[in-house]
Amino acid sequence: MSAPIQFVLQKKNKSMTAESNTKLHVRQTAIADVLLLEPKIFTDQRGWLMESFNANDYKIATGLDLNFVQDNHTHSKQWTLRGLHYQLRHTQGKLVRVVSGSVFDVAVDMREDSVTFGQWVGEVLSAENHRHLWIPPGYAHGYLVLSESADFLYKTTDYYDPESEVCLSWCDPAVGISWPIPLDREIILSGKNSAGLSWDQAPKL
Repeated sequence: MSAPIQFVLQKKNKSMTAESNTKLHVRQTAIADVLLLEPKIFTDQRGWLMESFNANDYKIATGLDLNFVQDNHTHSKQWTLRGLHYQLRHTQGKLVRVVSGSVFDVAVDMREDSVTFGQWVGEVLSAENHRHLWIPPGYAHGYLVLSESADFLYKTTDYYDPESEVCLSWCDPAVGISWPIPLDREIILSGKNSAGLSWDQAPKL
C-alpha cells in the first residue's frame, strides 16, 4: 500500500477558512476526513474565473500536502451510476468536481481502524455550485448522474491499478446509501458495477 498522506485539521469546527487564504472555503462533511471545498469565483462583465487547483492554497486551508499524479475525465448520461471503486494497493486519494451537469457523489469508509468505518457520506456536486470533494485514500467512491449528462473530473494521488481494484455494491443494505433515484427510473450500470461485492464480501483496508 502507498504511504499515507499526512492530514492535519487546522480547526476543530466544521468550517475551516484560513485567514491568509481567501480563495478557498473548506468544511468538513458528515465524515470529518471527507472535505467539501468551495473555490472563490471571480466575476465581471465577461463571465467568471476560478483557480480550480492551487497546491499552496489547498495546503494552507486544509493541512493536506497533496501530490497528484493522474487526472481523469468522464462523460456520463443521466442516471448512470459509477462505482463504488477502491484499490487495495496504490490506494488513491481523489479530488473530484463537476464541470458540466450535476452528480450525487458518495464516499464509503473502508478503513477498519477508522472511527467512521462502514459509514458513507454523499454530496451534490455541480457545474453551478463549483464545489470540489476531497476523498482520502481508503474510501470506496462512486457517483450518480442527476442531470441530462455530466462531465466529471478527478485528480488522484496514485495511479490506477486495475489488478487491485475492487467494486463495492452500490446498493448493499449493510452500507445503506440513500441514492436520490426516482421510483420510475432505472439506473445505467456497467457489468463490473452490476457485479459489485457485498459489504461482507468486500476486502477492507
